[in-house]
Amino acid sequence: MTTIAYAYTDPLLESPPDRSIWGSEVDRIYQDLGDRQQLEQLLRDCQSAPIDYLLIRQLAELGDTVQAVSDRLTALETLGITLIAIHEEIGSTDQPLRRSDLGQLLKAIQDTQRQRRLQRGHARNRVKALPPPGKAPYGYRRGKDRYILDRSTAPVIKDFVEHFLLYGSLRGSVRYLEKKYSKKISVSTGKRWLTSPVYRGDLLYGTGEVVSDTHAPILSREEAAQIDRLLRRNRRLAPRTASAPRSLAGLVSCAQCQSPMTISRVTAWGKAQEYVYLRPIACSRQPKCRAVAYQQVLEQTIARVCEDLPRAVAVLQMPDMTSRKQGVVAQIAAKEKILAQLPGLTVSGVLDGETADLRAYKIRTEIAALRSQLAQLPPVSLQAIAQTVSIPQFWLDLSESERRFYFREFIEQIQIKRAGQEWQLELLFIF
Repeated sequence: MTTIAYAYTDPLLESPPDRSIWGSEVDRIYQDLGDRQQLEQLLRDCQSAPIDYLLIRQLAELGDTVQAVSDRLTALETLGITLIAIHEEIGSTDQPLRRSDLGQLLKAIQDTQRQRRLQRGHARNRVKALPPPGKAPYGYRRGKDRYILDRSTAPVIKDFVEHFLLYGSLRGSVRYLEKKYSKKISVSTGKRWLTSPVYRGDLLYGTGEVVSDTHAPILSREEAAQIDRLLRRNRRLAPRTASAPRSLAGLVSCAQCQSPMTISRVTAWGKAQEYVYLRPIACSRQPKCRAVAYQQVLEQTIARVCEDLPRAVAVLQMPDMTSRKQGVVAQIAAKEKILAQLPGLTVSGVLDGETADLRAYKIRTEIAALRSQLAQLPPVSLQAIAQTVSIPQFWLDLSESERRFYFREFIEQIQIKRAGQEWQLELLFIF
C-alpha cells in the first residue's frame, strides 16, 4: 500500500505546512508554492507507479476554481486513487471519498475559493503597503495609494499628544481636547490614538503585522517611544490617580495598616484657607491611623529623593544601554540596505516583481518590530538623571503636575512609618 501527500501553499497567505501533519506512513510528499507544478508531477508519477491513497488538507487546494478541482478529482478517480482530506474529514481508509460526494461539497468549495480570493487581494495590498479597506483614521484622508494628512484634524491629534507628553495624564488630555476643540472622545479612544501605529507613519493590518514608514506620521519616533513609556508607568497606578492634580496621588501608603492613602481637603467655615491631608482609605486598626499634612509629606519626599536616589542609582547594576541600542540600530540599517537592493535585483531579473514585493514586505515588518524593540529601551542614562533631580531647587521650581510627572518616573511607593506621634518616610524606587 502506497500513500502520498500533497499541499498547496499561497505564499501571500501562509507558510508551507510542517511535514509532521501527514504522519509517519507517508511515502512521498509533494508541495506547491504559488503554482501547481508539483500537482501535475504527482499525476504523471501516479500514471507510471500506482498509488493507493492521496492525503490533502482540503479539496480547495486542488485548484483555483470549482471546475479545476472537479477535473483533478476526475483524474484521481480514473487512476484509482483514494482521496482523503484531513482538515475537512472527507474520506478515510475505510470509507473513501466517492465521486458522487462532490455535488454536496460544491458550495463549500465555492465559498472557500471566494474567501481565498478576498484574502489574496488583501494580501497583495499588504505586500504593496496599501492602506487596509475602510474609512481613514481621524487625522488622515485616503489618497491614491496611502493615507494623506488632513490639515483640519491632524493638528487636533498633535495637540492631544503634546498635552499627554507634558502632563502624563490620559484623562486630563481627553478633558483638554473637549474643552479646547469641543471634540469629545472616550478614554479608550484616546489611548487608541496614543498607541495606534497609523499616527506613527506605519500601517497595522488585520493579521497583526506592522509595516513601517508607509505615510507621513503625526508623531515622531521619539514622541512615540515616550508615550509607550508613560503608558507603562501609569499602568502600575490606581485608576484615575494618573490625572490627579496633586503630585503624590496614588503613591503614598501607610506602613502600619497597609492601606493606600487618599488626599483630603478641608476648609474652615467662612475662611478661604484650605488644609490638605493624606489619610488612609481603609484603615483596619483601632484607633485608626491619623491623617498627615500633605505639605509635610511632600517636603520630606523631595528631601529623601535628593538624598536616596543618587545612592540607589550608584549601586544599581545597569546594563550597557548604549551598546544595546547600537546593536538594534545596526540591525535596522542592515535590513534597510537589503531593502534598497531589491529594485536592482528586480531589474536584473534575479527576482520577479511578486517575489521582490513579498520580500520587501517581510523586511519592513521586521524593521517595524526592531523599532518597537528600540523604543522600549530607556531613552537616557539613569545616572545622569539622578544627578539632576538630586538638587532640591529642581523640585521647588516645578508645578504640582510637573512634580507628579517626575515622581512617577522613579518612585513606586512612598510608605509612612509611624512611631507614636512621629512618622518618617521610606521610598521604594521602581528599579
